[in-house]
Amino acid sequence: MIVSMTGYGRAQRTAAFCEITVELRSVNHRYLDCSVRTPRLHAYLEDPVKALVQQAASRGKIDVFITVEHKPGSDLRVSLNRPVLEGYLAAARVMHAEYGLEDDLTVARLARFPDVFAVEKDPIGVEELTREVTEAAREAVEGFMAMRRREGERLEEDILVKLGAIEELIVHINERSPQTVADYRARLEAKMKEVLAGTGVDEARLLTEAALFSDRVAVDEETVRLTSHIAELRALLKKGGAVGRKLDFLLQEFNREANTIGSKALDADMARAVVDLKSEIEKIREQVQNIE
Repeated sequence: MIVSMTGYGRAQRTAAFCEITVELRSVNHRYLDCSVRTPRLHAYLEDPVKALVQQAASRGKIDVFITVEHKPGSDLRVSLNRPVLEGYLAAARVMHAEYGLEDDLTVARLARFPDVFAVEKDPIGVEELTREVTEAAREAVEGFMAMRRREGERLEEDILVKLGAIEELIVHINERSPQTVADYRARLEAKMKEVLAGTGVDEARLLTEAALFSDRVAVDEETVRLTSHIAELRALLKKGGAVGRKLDFLLQEFNREANTIGSKALDADMARAVVDLKSEIEKIREQVQNIE
């Protein structure tokens, strides 16, 4: 199966302390160019995520976006500041014992005193966050590659249709080529009769000229090679994988044969067929630019 270089994937994952989102999008590129954008504090996430992408894709300009949104209060830890609390209690007992003040302390009142509670940020473990982000990235890559495969299927279907059109044009060109020689011979014979004004036409000379013209405009070799290229292209599509560069090179050979046939097309019908042939080849070439 062939794979398109354009695609999109997205995954979200809810962890105990944060919401993680990983997005991938890609466009055509000659090589694999993967860029991972992470929150500034979590730059260490780039390498494991890039490794996942490199295992799945071989070509394309791929941008990966990672966001980590911490849940409200999820990174805070509140604990009792015992030394401070015990200091408040000791001072309160002295006030009660030495000054005769009422001992009316309650939990609610003590909680209002400064620094009774210690509020600390609970650090997020690098390994834990890396594991969570990697799982989200793996899911996003799977969706991303599934979209690339679906697009690859559509590209393959379209290319096969266009190859069928090219094969029909080759059949037409092969059928038209001998007629071109016959038409030339008829014109040549008519011209010779006109020039010679009733004098007998030299049949041997006529045959020689027709044979030379036939050699000059014969397209058998080109159409045979073109048919062979079509078979090779079909085989590459069936093989699948990262065949985009091979397909692109093969289409250069398609164009070379089409140009040669065009140089030998000396009548309007053949010329139109060659124009159509080149048009179909160009359409395939445009599609191949999207193949990994």
